[in-house]
Amino acid sequence: MTAVATAHGGLVPGSQLLGVDLGGTAIKLGRFDGQGTLLAELEVPTPQPSVPGAVAVAIAEAVAQLDPDRLAGRVGIGLPGPTDGAARVARLAINLEGWEDVPLADWLEPELERPVTLANDANCAMVGEAWRGAAQDCANAILLTLGTGVGGGIWLNGALYTGPRGAAGELGLIGVDPEGHPCRSGNRGSLEQHCSIGALARLSPLEPQELFRRAEAGDGEALAVWERYGRSLGIGLSSLLYVLTPQRVLIGGGLSGAFPHFLPAVWREIEARVLLPSREGLEIRRCALGNGAGRLGAARLALDRL
Repeated sequence: MTAVATAHGGLVPGSQLLGVDLGGTAIKLGRFDGQGTLLAELEVPTPQPSVPGAVAVAIAEAVAQLDPDRLAGRVGIGLPGPTDGAARVARLAINLEGWEDVPLADWLEPELERPVTLANDANCAMVGEAWRGAAQDCANAILLTLGTGVGGGIWLNGALYTGPRGAAGELGLIGVDPEGHPCRSGNRGSLEQHCSIGALARLSPLEPQELFRRAEAGDGEALAVWERYGRSLGIGLSSLLYVLTPQRVLIGGGLSGAFPHFLPAVWREIEARVLLPSREGLEIRRCALGNGAGRLGAARLALDRL
């Protein structure tokens, strides 16, 4: 685990923010000032098995370690799944064990003695990028995180869109191939099943980093794999563009490192499939904040909601 602390800039106790990014293997925390400047950070392993009670204890202990003086007065937590409309219950987390309608905010608030809000982790990344990243100047954008799964977030008219019950924006679960591989969501042939790390493994036995390394070196077979990957991503994005017509599409997650190798195929599919009025002025960019976007966005949601 790592911890970094800096001067507090004269902020009064309680005026700072805590952002937590809960993942299947690690819990990443950041303490921020009100302008989004990182003041301290910590990463701890996610308990295995990742049952709700054990994870809640781990989060409480990590918060106490990162912020022993209670300088942060509000806590935002991003998790891999949708929340309820009030942003207090984790409805489902398919990458964590036993998570269904978990009242995580109610559990943590007495332990932390400060208010807590929850959000989907990709939504948090979208908010982070809109606050201090690659979508700062956008009123309308979407974000896809490409990794173990494919998450999504929607920035609509200058605000995060989660729908009336908090579950909107699951962009990775849209259908691409009705006869495709089964998805943990119950769908078949979802965008996630074409653009996740598991999907890439069906295209090549090589690890993503090795595929990237070989593509960088000009290896034709590796470049062909990323071409096929980009084609699938472009097909999925085409449907999303018709529905949302964003100004900008942001690509994040572990597979975004290969962005230059799959982007040309993405554009070819979009230009072939999407009418000009639905893609006019469109930009596709890699996320600017990397793995820090989720915890920053969670902190911003705590600032806005609490």
